[in-house]
Amino acid sequence: MSVKAFAAKLFAKRINAQTQKWANDPVATQEKVLASLLKTAAPTKFGKDHHFSSIKSHADFVQNVPVRDYEGLKPYVDLVVNGEENILWIGKPLYFAKTSGTTSGAKYIPLTAASMPFHIQAARNAILSYIHETGKADFVSGKMIFLQGSPILEEKNGIKLGRLSGIVAHFIPKYLQKNRMPSWETNCIEDWETKVNAIVEETFSEDMTVISGIPSWVQMYFEKLSAKGNKPVGEIFKNFNLFIYGGVNYEPYRAKFENLIGRKVDSIELFPASEGFFAYQDSQMEKGMLLLLNSGIFYEFIKAAEFFTENPRRYTIGEVELNVNYVLIISTNAGLWGYNIGDTVQFTSLKPYRVIVSGRIKHYISAFGEHVIGKEVESALKEAMEGTNIRVNEFTVAPQINPKEGLPYHEWFIEFDSEASEEPNNLEEFALRIDTAMRKQNVYYDDLITGNVLRTVVVTKVRQNGFQEYMKSQGKLGGQNKLPRLTNDRKIADLLASE
Repeated sequence: MSVKAFAAKLFAKRINAQTQKWANDPVATQEKVLASLLKTAAPTKFGKDHHFSSIKSHADFVQNVPVRDYEGLKPYVDLVVNGEENILWIGKPLYFAKTSGTTSGAKYIPLTAASMPFHIQAARNAILSYIHETGKADFVSGKMIFLQGSPILEEKNGIKLGRLSGIVAHFIPKYLQKNRMPSWETNCIEDWETKVNAIVEETFSEDMTVISGIPSWVQMYFEKLSAKGNKPVGEIFKNFNLFIYGGVNYEPYRAKFENLIGRKVDSIELFPASEGFFAYQDSQMEKGMLLLLNSGIFYEFIKAAEFFTENPRRYTIGEVELNVNYVLIISTNAGLWGYNIGDTVQFTSLKPYRVIVSGRIKHYISAFGEHVIGKEVESALKEAMEGTNIRVNEFTVAPQINPKEGLPYHEWFIEFDSEASEEPNNLEEFALRIDTAMRKQNVYYDDLITGNVLRTVVVTKVRQNGFQEYMKSQGKLGGQNKLPRLTNDRKIADLLASE
């Protein structure tokens, strides 16, 4: 064992003890976080407008601070972007994480001196938690790659801005700098395909032990590596044994990845976002990710089934239940208050509090009242592939409300991995397997099928690299961009169907 690996084990033990302390006292931990946030931000414009100094309880907080999305908070954010101080948080932000996708164009998510360290600590602690549980630490002596956005930053009114992953690249600890890849120059390449090709050339002969990134984009990297070496990634990188990912569910990709790698490797799931680092997988044995209750974020939860009703109840950590779909609401030391990030979660454990990301509150199908969410379609596809050699590169699902003939249905657009696995001999039979799995999970969907409101799902095959080409056509290839697993309209579906 190297000195570096030995030191990592000692550090992991210390961090684990600190984590257990707050994880074993969740309610009091969250109460302290809320009190601290309110006290610090009371002198800000938002704090004064919402009477922070008079808030003494969560009930007071609910009364004074409504739930908002980015559009609702935008009047305050605009003041911050214009360079004003003490608006949402004390002083000015250190950075803006710039993202897209709202009706008003770019989003500017503030990152403050108080919030930034938690983004770095959470990623570090996820790895240390893995080391503490498994005892595996030799990988720290090898090379590590983090597929991310360009670290080149712009500036707006004296505040630097860029993609979150690019900003985080400026905070890599010194003890990882020598091990980290790709090089700064390669990381600065903007075009994703050019960048991946450069990363392949740069890493091909290295001793890569840890690889991290959004699965769909790591898949492209693995495919290019395998093609260059004409062998599985696990033979190219013989000591590669840890994959760290976030952004999307890994399960639909797992079989494909194991085929590309040539063997199974351990994995750690992360739940980061521009708005905060919310959770990480703290155990290889347990399902879900540890919700970070002591990281400058106060969490509230609204049942997804009640979210669009008038004045839905906002639950705190001590009031949540297992296996209920909740919309995640956050208030943070970056100055986001009662903020709906759009993600839905389900709790898999209450001691400690662990979650899975079940989908997006805007990414669902309920054209007929079926309330289908991302977790359900991902699980259904996984079940349909069990016991087969079928592998899937990517997929998305949309309703077909006005078919040319017959009953309406859900249409699944699937890109099969035809190069390294089998494709279904009979698409209708495979569609029925998906449909059966969906009916077991979602009683509303089952009722619609039974009642002849919907017919069973239809699978439409997408040609090889079809989804990559779609994302490229939308200017969203690579980086932190993700394809929605499902939508309640046919904007994506109609583009795919027309090809």
